[in-house]
Amino acid sequence: MKTITYLYVCLLFISCTGKAQETKREATKPTFSVTKTAKEWKEILTPEQYYILRLAGTERPFSSPLNKLYKEGVFKCAGCKSPVYESAHKFDSGTGWPSFDRAVAGSIALDTDHKIGYARTELLCATCGGHLGHVFNDGPQKTTGKRHCINGDALIFEPK
Repeated sequence: MKTITYLYVCLLFISCTGKAQETKREATKPTFSVTKTAKEWKEILTPEQYYILRLAGTERPFSSPLNKLYKEGVFKCAGCKSPVYESAHKFDSGTGWPSFDRAVAGSIALDTDHKIGYARTELLCATCGGHLGHVFNDGPQKTTGKRHCINGDALIFEPK
């Protein structure tokens, strides 16, 4: 009787981790209008840009020249050149990464990132799916209250 109960419990646990959950999770992933193979991305991006945009890496804090750049202009995705942030919404968060309180309307797709053991909201370029950074709720309270913490290597700046 103990053996049958043990087998029943094992089957119950196995059935809870079936393919149905994986398929459903994949179905909710955003789709993007610009798609390329890894080889094509590597041909147009620097190694640092590829690491961040395509492999969801993170640059070292205070390493980006864009962190303290406050000239008037637009920050674009380094992968597909789509506008993602305006300099008017940039602020100094003190974190060491370029920070914005909002993105250009329709330019960002959201996903959930569990890479460091808990869920964070990941910011992706809505055009090519490049990883830009994450959003947090500790931004300027007088505007949106959001902090879009962005990797400088994921961006290119176009002055106005």
